[in-house]
Amino acid sequence: MALHTQQSLSGFIASEPQRSVTENGDTRLYVRIGQPHFRREGNGDFTVLEPSFHDLVAYRATADRALTRFAKGDSFVAEGYVRTFQVERDGELIDREEFVAKKIGHDLARTDYRVDRTHRSVAGAERDTPGAQRVTAQLAGPARSGAAVMGR
Repeated sequence: MALHTQQSLSGFIASEPQRSVTENGDTRLYVRIGQPHFRREGNGDFTVLEPSFHDLVAYRATADRALTRFAKGDSFVAEGYVRTFQVERDGELIDREEFVAKKIGHDLARTDYRVDRTHRSVAGAERDTPGAQRVTAQLAGPARSGAAVMGR
C-alpha cells in the first residue's frame, strides 16, 4: 500500500483562537499563526529572523478539539493543505491563502505535556488509537535560539 502524505505546517499560535459556524452548521476554528525563520551563519550558528504570519482554519471535530486545547503562544504541528481564494477589498480582488488543518497537535520539540490514558476503553487500547488520548500541554518555556531550535 502506498504511503499517504499531505502538506504540513509548524509554528506558533499568534492570536486567540476564534470559533465560528459555517453555513452548514459546522464548527470553524480560525487563528493567525506565526512561523519562525532563521538564517544559518558561516560559523554554523543561526540568527533568528522576524516570523511570518499566516491564517489557519480547521473544521468540525478538529476545530472543536483545537478550540479547547490551544491558546495564544502554543507551538503546533498541523497536517492539511493550502486553500487559495480571492476577496474583494475596496473594489479590488486580492489573492489570499489559508492553511486548512485536517489534523493539529502540540509540537513535541517545544511543548512539555503528559498523556492521560486512564479513560481509554479496552477496544481503544487494543487499537492503540492516539485520537482517544487526552493530552495536557504546558509550554516548554521561553523561545530558544541557535542550534537547539533547529533540533541539533
